[in-house]
Amino acid sequence: ERAVVRCLPSEPKLSLRFVLPDGSARHMQRDQAEPLGRALARIATNAAKGHGKAGKKSKKARAEGGAEGEAAVPAVRLFSRDGAAVAEEVPNAAAWQDGAVLHIGDARYRVERNPPALTELRLPRSLLAGFPVCPKVSAEFAAPQHCLFRWFREQRPEGGGDTAGEAWVETAAAERVFTPSNALVGLRLKLRCTPGDGEQRYGPALEVESSGPVEAGPGACTFDARHLYTKKVCGHGSVRAVSYNILADTYAQTEFSRTVLYPYCAPYALEIDYRQNLLKKELAGYSADLICLQEVDKSVFVDSLAPALDAFGLEGLFRIKEKQHEGLATFYRRDKFSLLSQHDIAFSEALLSEPLHKELCEQLAKYPLVQEKVLQRSSVLQVSVLQSTTDPSRKLCVANTHLYWHPKGGNIRLIQVAVAMSHIKHVACDLYPGTPVIFCGDFNSTPSSGAYSFISSGGIAEDHEDWVSNGEEERCSMSLSHPFKLLSACGEPAYTNYVGGFHGCLDYIFIDRNALEVEQVIPLPSHEEITTHQALPSVSHPSDHIALICDLKWK
Repeated sequence: ERAVVRCLPSEPKLSLRFVLPDGSARHMQRDQAEPLGRALARIATNAAKGHGKAGKKSKKARAEGGAEGEAAVPAVRLFSRDGAAVAEEVPNAAAWQDGAVLHIGDARYRVERNPPALTELRLPRSLLAGFPVCPKVSAEFAAPQHCLFRWFREQRPEGGGDTAGEAWVETAAAERVFTPSNALVGLRLKLRCTPGDGEQRYGPALEVESSGPVEAGPGACTFDARHLYTKKVCGHGSVRAVSYNILADTYAQTEFSRTVLYPYCAPYALEIDYRQNLLKKELAGYSADLICLQEVDKSVFVDSLAPALDAFGLEGLFRIKEKQHEGLATFYRRDKFSLLSQHDIAFSEALLSEPLHKELCEQLAKYPLVQEKVLQRSSVLQVSVLQSTTDPSRKLCVANTHLYWHPKGGNIRLIQVAVAMSHIKHVACDLYPGTPVIFCGDFNSTPSSGAYSFISSGGIAEDHEDWVSNGEEERCSMSLSHPFKLLSACGEPAYTNYVGGFHGCLDYIFIDRNALEVEQVIPLPSHEEITTHQALPSVSHPSDHIALICDLKWK
């Protein structure tokens, strides 16, 4: 029999689970510091109670045997792996070691301390043929990469009936990610997962069945041709970066979106489960080292993107926007980079509280109308410092943002860029001197805007027209600068956002031209592909934006 002990240094108690010889399960919580003798005495009383209950069932036995109801307390001892009895004064935390043997009367239990265990196993709600199915796996004392996976499909009903039986057929797939073929359309899937810790210890398996059957996929997608350029991860001297506004569910599923913004898009293609299928396949197929995403719903990050991209070797970081349910996500390839530190800020908060922005804050105070608007915005900046796993002298400061959206908000965006550049300078010049910068995002700014000019030229004049983007009453004129030499790695495409009423270039990957150079830019989908279903999003493209992808190398 097994006696399972869960013991963590961070918790005051340990828990102990075992099944008594009479079949009753016991679950005990004991202080880690308590001497073993007291825990064993408690187990003995528990076991006697168990016997007592069994005895009470038979009145006849009680009448004949008199004290049968109060069964004798069994001897309870704990022996270490090498067969020596563990002394009763040893504290619980030290006594209950893996492989020890617990004796309760004649019964023997092998102690399993912190065995691998699954805490969550979930399949996505929507399954499409030809698109990867990535389960959400949460485990304790185990890691998804060491778990065992077995995939099953429903048995097709005999004689063409429409209800599949409860019989399951194992597929050849034994990987964490399973891509169903067209042959599985109409059938449900089942996954059996056995948690493992990488040290040949395995815990009890869990099974989960899909809520619905595999459905037919959309056929060709806008990203299929792009995947031809990104089949492999690029070499250690290079970095493949992606920036992509993935369209938050919060904005895609409103009545306004369905009827006014995207009336050309089939309603089912705006649903989050459908778009997630496309997104996971698209992102996995880019074999990227760095992915900066905007408009990421918190639940999408936690339940869908983080587990899926984790299976493809990427570690994710999330920063929510205050007031909204969406935010920014940065993913980096685990075997190429490790995370040194994070320096995320909300623009409005940083502007008010950080000494770094004191001067800008004082200048802004002269323009109360603009100041109020800037402080109302919930925009955030995600900054992560990464270090190369093969060459620790190589670090990267990766920034990710989504600036204010309003067409007349050019002046607000200039202030946001100023705060961003000061903050990035603090991280990449003061905290980690000489660290190259990659600044990705949806800047909501075309190449002719002040924000774009400020980032790429290093300065903005006080007479720039964007200071009056919302009319004279909201003019705020200042001359600002930053020390970086930044270049838009993917140039200035005709558009990165294509909806019914607008198309233009709003997204960029800015790179430090002193330290990095562009090796290749992955071509954007053709105009024909983008407009096949009139505009974006569509059944074959999950967002209203287009991902930017480029391969960079250290100079």
